[in-house]
Amino acid sequence: MINCAVPGRQMERLRAIMHRLRAPGGCPWDAEQSHASLISNLIEETYETVDAIRREDWVHLEEELGDLLLQVVFHGELAEEQGRYNLDDIAKGICDKLVRRHPHVYSDGEAKSTGAVLNRWEEIKREEKGDEAKPYLYGVGKGLPAVLRAGKLQKKASKVGFDWPDLVGVVAKIDEELKEVKDELPTNGEEATRALEAEVGDLLFSVVNLARKLGVDPEAALEGTNVKFEDRFAVMERELLARGNSLKDASLEEMESGWVRAKSLPSER
Repeated sequence: MINCAVPGRQMERLRAIMHRLRAPGGCPWDAEQSHASLISNLIEETYETVDAIRREDWVHLEEELGDLLLQVVFHGELAEEQGRYNLDDIAKGICDKLVRRHPHVYSDGEAKSTGAVLNRWEEIKREEKGDEAKPYLYGVGKGLPAVLRAGKLQKKASKVGFDWPDLVGVVAKIDEELKEVKDELPTNGEEATRALEAEVGDLLFSVVNLARKLGVDPEAALEGTNVKFEDRFAVMERELLARGNSLKDASLEEMESGWVRAKSLPSER
């Protein structure tokens, strides 16, 4: 075991621990895992890290970054066991990529603004992947949640001029999409149609576009509303319980009354 008191060797120690957990006589749970079985863990740890950043909980962030790092080390261990590559290869790959994509730092390239850096990054990326002959938006945001992917698609399209020139067009598009949703609304208890699903998707895509044009992170904005809704609902629930009522037994009017009072109170976090 690596001496845990030696500075600068904790990555080495973490790899040794991971190797021991996977080895015969180690941890049964760790030994059973695969790349696929760890997907949910990777997603969960990523979002918990994001949550700590959004809350500016810098102490907790250290722990969450450690949990996220473990996922990378775990996948590196699995790949090494299968004879594909190891954590050093992974680190070398990202190091080489950073050097290639920063020619303005490591060679004679030139980029005097953030925009120029990002544009050159995309050009080099397409060259590396041989994507020059593929559609411009090929592979953009693949695997991301839909809201994040919508923003990435729109941002990349805007780089070649496919974008609304001002907010007027964006807001008008939202109004148009909302009207189309209303036109497709089911009646008499009918289930939503595939057409309505498509129209709701168009509306959401347009709202993401508005957020992008305003410089607002749509994912962060929606999560802020999620938190606000959760907090206000909790206040409403406490008020009902204090009056000897419960969510299950309360009427909609009683819940609405509690909700209005909750909105007038300052946020609890």
